[in-house]
Amino acid sequence: MIAAILAITFLVIVILFVVSMYNKLVTLRQRYKNAFAQIDVQLKRRYDLIPNLVETAKGYMKHEKETLEAVIQARNQAQQAEKQAAQDPGDPQKMQKLAQAEGQLGGVLGRLFALSESYPDLKANENMSQLMEELRSTENKIAFARQAYNDAVMNYNTRREVFPSSLIAGTFNFQEAELFQVEDEAEKEAPDVSF
Repeated sequence: MIAAILAITFLVIVILFVVSMYNKLVTLRQRYKNAFAQIDVQLKRRYDLIPNLVETAKGYMKHEKETLEAVIQARNQAQQAEKQAAQDPGDPQKMQKLAQAEGQLGGVLGRLFALSESYPDLKANENMSQLMEELRSTENKIAFARQAYNDAVMNYNTRREVFPSSLIAGTFNFQEAELFQVEDEAEKEAPDVSF
């Protein structure tokens, strides 16, 4: 009789332990998804600012049509990659595509800002200055949100890899989440948007 009670007690403790680890993994997964949602908000804000920036620059940069079109194309590609990544922020392929698209967008924005230096009237335009300031602020928010996301992913991945949580993660198919990292060192910095 005592052996049966001890066996049942041990089984209940093991079940509670497994449930607790499972719930912790679910909680950490939800945290990194929420952290990505914060990146998502800022990226959408930036994507909304870019067409206004390009339209303002168009009037002054009539001979730079290629660059303006490249900015819009890179923005559209980044927006598409962001939508796919938002569906499953832990998916390594989707996050890598997003990081690559964001890197390309940063590159063409950098070219636009460099070219705009050649146009004094554009630099003096009040609307352009306001858009640049909003973009600078948004870039900073994206950087902070990316750091929060990467911290949440690191916590989740660490928990799913340590023993005995790794047993639960493997049993219940908790996949490794991908960090949101920009590959090129030059792209890791927010574009310089000062005039």
